[in-house]
Amino acid sequence: MNYFTYKEFDSPDMPGSGSLMDENFLEMIDEVRDKFGKPIVINSGYRTEKHNAEVGGKPKTKTSKGSSHMYGLAADIKCTNSLDRFHLVFLLQETGFQRIGIADTFIHVDLDFDKSQQVMWTY
Repeated sequence: MNYFTYKEFDSPDMPGSGSLMDENFLEMIDEVRDKFGKPIVINSGYRTEKHNAEVGGKPKTKTSKGSSHMYGLAADIKCTNSLDRFHLVFLLQETGFQRIGIADTFIHVDLDFDKSQQVMWTY
């Protein structure tokens, strides 16, 4: 990675867990940062099952594997203005991400091929 450290993707309750992130995901998010041309802040990367529950992430169930964060396949990128949001969503798609969630203060992106592709949602 040229622009991020594994620590930026750590679950707050498990130092060093950023190293559990999927390498393909990290390469792609690094490419987005290069094209974006300015810093990207990761609000949430890898999550332990406990931390995922604390932040209201999707839990594991018999019919769902739960949040992609728990598998190192997702990140929430801090984003609070429309111009950056527009550019980031464009760059994420251009880089090959096909699962994007948009909230007022962040953009969720994941590389979870076990879930529906070519989807975008709002929070």
